[in-house]
Amino acid sequence: MKSAAIVGAGITGLTAAFYLKRSGIDVTVYEAGPRAGGVIQSVRREGFLAECGPNTILETSPKIAQLVRDAGLEQRKLNPDPKAGARFLSRNRKPLAMPGSPPGFLTTPLFSFGAKLAVLREMFVPPRRDGVEESIAEFVVRRFNREFLDRAIDALVAGVYAGDPWKLSVKHAFPKLKALEDNYGSMIKGQIFGARERKKRGEIAKDRAPKFSFDEGLQVLPDTLCSLLEGAVKFNTAVTGLTQTGPGWTLDLLDANGIASRTEHDAVIYAGTAYKLAELKITAGQPLDIGSFSEIRHPPVASVVLGFRREDVTHPCQGFGMLIPGIEGLKTLGTIFSSSLFPNRAPAGHLTLTTYVGGERQPDLALLPPDRLIDLVLEDLRQVFGVHGKPVFSHTAFYPRAIPQYNVGYGKYRELMDGLESKAPGLFFAGHYRDGVSLGDSIVSGCKIAERVGFSLR
Repeated sequence: MKSAAIVGAGITGLTAAFYLKRSGIDVTVYEAGPRAGGVIQSVRREGFLAECGPNTILETSPKIAQLVRDAGLEQRKLNPDPKAGARFLSRNRKPLAMPGSPPGFLTTPLFSFGAKLAVLREMFVPPRRDGVEESIAEFVVRRFNREFLDRAIDALVAGVYAGDPWKLSVKHAFPKLKALEDNYGSMIKGQIFGARERKKRGEIAKDRAPKFSFDEGLQVLPDTLCSLLEGAVKFNTAVTGLTQTGPGWTLDLLDANGIASRTEHDAVIYAGTAYKLAELKITAGQPLDIGSFSEIRHPPVASVVLGFRREDVTHPCQGFGMLIPGIEGLKTLGTIFSSSLFPNRAPAGHLTLTTYVGGERQPDLALLPPDRLIDLVLEDLRQVFGVHGKPVFSHTAFYPRAIPQYNVGYGKYRELMDGLESKAPGLFFAGHYRDGVSLGDSIVSGCKIAERVGFSLR
């Protein structure tokens, strides 16, 4: 029986392992830490449920729904409350609902007449065809205007990447936006005329994709996949080196007690992080340069989950949440209305708010100790949502290297991964540093790499 090693028990690695095992390949997942799921972590305490990383999965591909079915989790899947569709942007430090229709956009106080006019004339802005790679900020200013960047896109970038729109590449960080201009000459035209093609591919735009979670949070998914892998996940086992040996690979392992060992597999999938990849010693028939992966920026992000009595928060907090443009001068990136999204996230008469701090906008704030973080978040919540009581629940999580930034020039890293796979047959790369940073992207990445590896081992 052919065997595959998977480095990393995040959602990409677990998804790949699950499908490889189903195809009859002997899989082993090596995880340096003590738990599965990576940034996915759900904590149940005192009647509250805190999501320390992502809060939802966007069902942008049929592969995501298929994984839920194949893992036997359809009965535990939760769709959001129908009343939780509203999204808010901060304007003058107050939450204003984002428009959900063209008439709503024309009447919203979120944007000036000039910004609305810029959106309406976007169809007549000529596409750029000179091949120069733009940042998302340059792209938006060129096709719309500076206000639309500062008031809308900057907040979106903070919510997705915790990034800097002047550094993130539109080609790599938001490839579907760039494709709309390339294929249709306009984003608005692309949204209108590209809908049929997206439907044929079974794809759904992220702003329209249905969201879901599970009864006990997103942690249900990695825990279930681990259980279905039946002991194939080796925790507290770091892979320190890979050596190509004829048709296969030898892995150097190091356990939590510092005991080294070796094992062999026919193929290896690296599904860890880019910065850890840069530290890995890889020996193959040809020289492999992996040190440059350490250059990929991963800003720090902190998650602060607070529970309040319902009467201590003035705003109804009905909807998905609120994003904050940097121009607002607040210290947080945005807040998710966690207990409005799904049931059982807070005891009766209470609500749960999940707020994010740091990123490229103010990285130093994410480094603050938990008590300072909570005070900082409370200060913003009081201004924006009228919080006037103390939290009855709190949970903080800190990610010193959170989300890989697909900045201008990121293509060189993707080309490097393609080259490494070509030079070292049997070595594969997958995960959020290659195929997109959302949870849905990572699941699809795991599905696709399982198909590739399965085909190569036939």
